[in-house]
Amino acid sequence: MNKDKKEYVLLTDMLSEWMSYVFRQAYPDSEYDFSSIAVVDTANPEFGDFQCNDCMSLSRTMRKAPRDIAQDVIKNADQPEFLDFMDVAGGGFINLRIKTDWLGRYIEQVFNGDDRLGVPMHGRNKTVVMDYGSPNVTKPLHIGHLRSHNIGSVLDRLFRFLGYKVIADNHLGDWGTQFGITIMGYRNFGDRNAMTESPLQELERVYVESYKKSQEDNNWLEQSRAELVKLQSGDPDNLALWHEFMDLSRKELDRVYKRLGVSFDLVRGESYYQDMLADTVKLLEGKGIAGESEGATVVFLEEEKLPVCIVRKSDGGYNYATTDIATIISRVKEFNPDRIIYITDERQQLHFQQIFTIARRLGCATQLDHVWFGLMRLPEATFSTREGNVIKLECLLDEAEKRALDIVRESSKGLDPEQQNEVARAVGIGAVKYADLSQNPQSLVTFTWDKALSLEGNSGPYLQYAYARIASVRDKYRERFPDVDLNVCELKLSEPVERSLALKLARFPEIVVRSAHAFKPSILTDYLYDLAQAYSNFYQNVPFLKAEEGVRESRVRLCGMIAAVLRKGLNLLGIETPERI
Repeated sequence: MNKDKKEYVLLTDMLSEWMSYVFRQAYPDSEYDFSSIAVVDTANPEFGDFQCNDCMSLSRTMRKAPRDIAQDVIKNADQPEFLDFMDVAGGGFINLRIKTDWLGRYIEQVFNGDDRLGVPMHGRNKTVVMDYGSPNVTKPLHIGHLRSHNIGSVLDRLFRFLGYKVIADNHLGDWGTQFGITIMGYRNFGDRNAMTESPLQELERVYVESYKKSQEDNNWLEQSRAELVKLQSGDPDNLALWHEFMDLSRKELDRVYKRLGVSFDLVRGESYYQDMLADTVKLLEGKGIAGESEGATVVFLEEEKLPVCIVRKSDGGYNYATTDIATIISRVKEFNPDRIIYITDERQQLHFQQIFTIARRLGCATQLDHVWFGLMRLPEATFSTREGNVIKLECLLDEAEKRALDIVRESSKGLDPEQQNEVARAVGIGAVKYADLSQNPQSLVTFTWDKALSLEGNSGPYLQYAYARIASVRDKYRERFPDVDLNVCELKLSEPVERSLALKLARFPEIVVRSAHAFKPSILTDYLYDLAQAYSNFYQNVPFLKAEEGVRESRVRLCGMIAAVLRKGLNLLGIETPERI
């Protein structure tokens, strides 16, 4: 860590660098440079705090038994100030234990008034375009939309916290086939009064009814397609309807986004790129990437073992592939990003494999990532607006706040009604978000009300309550000792539970980095739950305010560090931390 500029290095990176040096000291004449030597968290805390497993992989290269390599390394290692001991375990694992007093000083430095809490700026001077959210407009958000907005917004916050310049883009579905169906339906059975009172619900009703009719009546389907062609050709009446639908949709989306704590830097739907599509196809043809097949313009991808990708249909129309290729070209030209990250559900995997392959053929050097997540389903079926079996996202949030309010009224009778409502809002919405984020993103989620709104166990409310409980302890301390500055009090890790907590705190920066780079918010949720459980054990087994002077201050200060990590971690997850629950 650079004390002047507060530029942090991960503890495991520092240990890995030192361990690489020790390997070179042990084998100065080796052709192997040992730069890839890594120190990782221990598999079993009984044997140490960290471990190095590289002796196993080096055995064949160095033609020596792993355990002999490990013993040579330990024999040639100088004892640094941070190390308590280093020994060999099993067939050649090197275990490390950090000195307790050094660990205490380390987290004192990291937590001394710096909101970064030791997290390094790995993304400094790097730009990321992050594409998430991306709902189809003219329809209310349902709970199937939760994952894209929830997971995407967390990755957005994580990358920003790591120092990346993030450009969050909500790539709306605002120019597709659904508009022909919606316009056709609206003209035939739309209700202007309903549009005024509840526009998205009315547009969804019109769409569902029109879609069902299109499945039963081929003439209706053909007329819907004709309305879409008129829209795409610039028909004034259809464009006027499209603009009205878009304005109403954006207002409704923004209102729900505010409740969810989701925001974007850009909102550019498919319509933004329409004027670029013809030139995009010409570019592909000019470079020999695309050619004609059965009247359509396509890209063959046999070398990559992928299906053919149509970029212009036989009727001259364009599709999602054309739009997404144009979007990549536009983003690279405008923002020159180091990487573009797409967060969508699992059904888009083949699509993005094709698009990324074509982009690389065009010479795109920007790193392209598709972060896919499992679908959210009802116990009996997948959500479908067409089938009309959706649960509105706002209904879920309303129910969550209602259930939370019942609990808050019982547990915090001293709060006035307005405060109770605010806490219930934070707790209810936090419960919904955490229930999703705490699962592996790629898992299939079966939605049930009880699971989504659980306020117990490994849940957002459990972590919020842990934070509020620490706030209460610190408030009581300040009431008794108002003149004491805890930041200048020495941190004493005299009990095993205190040392264990300090070690967990020291690992927070690495958890943030891993969670971001693995695109898994669940890594962070697992860590925070483990920390909260460890705090509960700490709280129940050692005295705080009744401890002797010095020890008392150390423990309350340690509580403050735990609270800082819980608060920062939950805020990165988009979850608020009320001081009282």
